[in-house]
Amino acid sequence: MREPTMIDGNSNASSSPLPPPPQALLERLKDYGQEDVFALWEELSADERDFLVKDIEGLDLPRLDRIIRCSLRSQALPVAAIEPVPENSVSTVEERSMEDRERWWKMGLKAISGGKLAVLLLSGGQGTRLGSSDPKGCFNIGLPSGKSLFQLQAERILCVQRLAAQAATEGSGGSAQIHWYIMTSPFTDEPTRKYFESHKYFGLEADQVTFFQQGTIPSVSTDGRFIMETPFKVSKAPDGNGGVYSALKSSRLLEDMASRGIKYVDCYGVDNALVRVADPTFVGYFMDKGVSAAAKVVRKAYPQEKVGVFVRRGKGGPLTVVEYSELDQSLASAVNQQTGRLRFCWSNVCLHMFSLDFLNQVANGLEKDSTYHLAEKKIPSIHGFTMGYKLEQFIFDAFPYAPSTALFEVLREEEFAPVKNANGSNFDTPDSARLLVLRLHTRWVVAAGGFLTHSVPLYATGVEVSPLCSYAGENLEAICRGRTFHAPCEISF
Repeated sequence: MREPTMIDGNSNASSSPLPPPPQALLERLKDYGQEDVFALWEELSADERDFLVKDIEGLDLPRLDRIIRCSLRSQALPVAAIEPVPENSVSTVEERSMEDRERWWKMGLKAISGGKLAVLLLSGGQGTRLGSSDPKGCFNIGLPSGKSLFQLQAERILCVQRLAAQAATEGSGGSAQIHWYIMTSPFTDEPTRKYFESHKYFGLEADQVTFFQQGTIPSVSTDGRFIMETPFKVSKAPDGNGGVYSALKSSRLLEDMASRGIKYVDCYGVDNALVRVADPTFVGYFMDKGVSAAAKVVRKAYPQEKVGVFVRRGKGGPLTVVEYSELDQSLASAVNQQTGRLRFCWSNVCLHMFSLDFLNQVANGLEKDSTYHLAEKKIPSIHGFTMGYKLEQFIFDAFPYAPSTALFEVLREEEFAPVKNANGSNFDTPDSARLLVLRLHTRWVVAAGGFLTHSVPLYATGVEVSPLCSYAGENLEAICRGRTFHAPCEISF
């Protein structure tokens, strides 16, 4: 029990009793069964009481009540059976012709030079599991250049802008910047902004980068009551990477995109060292298919790989993603006898494309339905660690709203190098991501007529090609043909 503050030997409770909780606020809390937030009011100082009142007044209680009730109720509802993704919804690597790839590349570059593409980065996470408190995008995975994930991505945007401008010049078109929208969290917002400012936006114009924050949402007990982190503060957590939809709407950035003439939005997570930001081929494919939503997918490596996969929910239903824990062993191992692939083989790797019209529809639909995923966690509280729920939305929650979705297979060794765990872990480490980058770039250099020398085995090293030189292995002959490079090194202009 906390003792009331003593003033001149007397407690402030006896000498000058502090007022009770604001009556109107207390009545509103009672309407939603949340009046327990004032349970320790008598023990709080005047400043703490002010803090608690402001904390509660900052909550949208009707919205939170709707979310909590809908989310708890949906947990008990049966879900529709899942079916494999129809073959005609996927563009596989082996069936893709060179003509298709070139046509999509040119279509994409034309849309980019016309200012129709924006890039949306999900960057709310800290590098905690990597042993860093900095935003994950600041992390240097140990490439010869020492570049961070943010810098690699910024330079890929610069490269695509240059390629689009060159294509536009040849076709007498215009050229435009790619606007980069970066979603941060309350924990990463300020350090992310400062990092970009101190690095002069990595060569991009400052006004083509827009930062905005994802929301937070109170953590709740198993019966839906707010958990108190301290006697005067409600426990809150970020609302998941799917919080991007409501954050774009509330910060009026969907309107900002429309005012810039943007039609398509390329959305991805920060922790992929090989992400092809603003990929012209993917843009062209998306436009060619005329769909509302698309996702790049990689083939599942083995049945028990811990990745979410795309499925069809219900007979003839929409495509969506199920987590690996939702797939029982027999479904995860089932093989399609015609293709020889796993029946559920298309892994979600957080590389998505949406039309701007669809993003507006999703932001409204998710808000109306108010159903969040409940993650059962030990949550710090005034009673120690309490079992409760963090409420989250995921980026893939958009897909069930899409009237049409197309999947685009990519090779993981070319486009997926996740950075999730500290070095020493078994997978998805900075070391494994670095080697994936070096191996891919080494193949580019050899294909362009270059040679390598190395003092350690080649499987443990390689060369890095600056994104300012080449986006996906193109235009390297002039730099590499007949030249010898000693690995590890960076190849730049």
